[in-house]
Amino acid sequence: MATKKATKGAGFSELRNAIKNGELENIYIFQGEESYLRQRCLEEIKELLIPAGFEEFNFHRLSGKGLSVQTLAETVEAMPMMAQHTMVVVSDMDLFKLEESQRSALIDLLSDFPDYCTLIFVYDQLPYKRDGKMKKLIGALDSYVTEVEFAQQEREQLLRWLKRRFAAVGHDIDAATADHLLFTCGTLMTDLVSEIEKIGAYAKETNVTVADINAVCEPILDARVFDMTNAITAGKFDDAAHVLGELLRMQVDPIAILAAIGKELRRLYTARMALDAGKDRFWLKSLWNMSSDYPAKLLLQAAKRVDHDWCAAAVKRCQILDRRMKSEKNMDSEQELKLFLMELASGK
Repeated sequence: MATKKATKGAGFSELRNAIKNGELENIYIFQGEESYLRQRCLEEIKELLIPAGFEEFNFHRLSGKGLSVQTLAETVEAMPMMAQHTMVVVSDMDLFKLEESQRSALIDLLSDFPDYCTLIFVYDQLPYKRDGKMKKLIGALDSYVTEVEFAQQEREQLLRWLKRRFAAVGHDIDAATADHLLFTCGTLMTDLVSEIEKIGAYAKETNVTVADINAVCEPILDARVFDMTNAITAGKFDDAAHVLGELLRMQVDPIAILAAIGKELRRLYTARMALDAGKDRFWLKSLWNMSSDYPAKLLLQAAKRVDHDWCAAAVKRCQILDRRMKSEKNMDSEQELKLFLMELASGK
């Protein structure tokens, strides 16, 4: 029978220790955007609990869409075969949208849960969001379920991981180059795995270079938009227009592009204010909660090429266009983006 635990809200490090020590709880909720780490933990838990060759009998994966609590209960209560444990993984079951009778049945299941089963609710496509009005369900989750958030990792953890991943493909990467990779491709391990494989196959020397990264990696939207605004501040309108053209050819939503431009312009504005106030890159890094000072250095370099008035006008113009694009019907959003870039360049 499940009992109240003192490990509610356990983080990723606590889960890693539980796997290492073989001291898993019965019921978990896995949520958060770092799916690489989540999948890795699921595999390790399965390897720990389910003997090879008996997965068909003791490992069960269920889709949460349309899943009844009765079916779930039948699955978790099925006795293990030729093993001591069973494992049930339920994907994207919205616990807070269950009908009242189903919620009551779930609460009963959680409170009287078989010791031989490990149940993991995984939130991948569906966000996990509690409904504070359902106090009984929340109370049961607090009492019997351990929630683990798989968040993006901190810079130092990512640097160590990148070192190991590149070593596995016969390469090395220094901290500065790794920062460029994280800036270009983002900090989600899930996305970085494929980029590391491409770099590993392309790089000719042992040490990975910035040129290797730029040659084969697919930049995230924020990185492409930085290239665009950076080209504008450097007086290279053609380069900026080329980046915008590429994004539009890739059918990136113009509103999403403008939102990224707006974020970059606000960051650039604060970088200009930092220069005016004698602040350094570490102040800017803290202000924007950046994982490293690398993007802060790039922003300060760009901010040296513009003045306070240009930044203020650019941010205001972006806000006006954002409201128009979201409210006006039949607007040629792509053309408006192109005109906006021209205005930024002429203002510069």
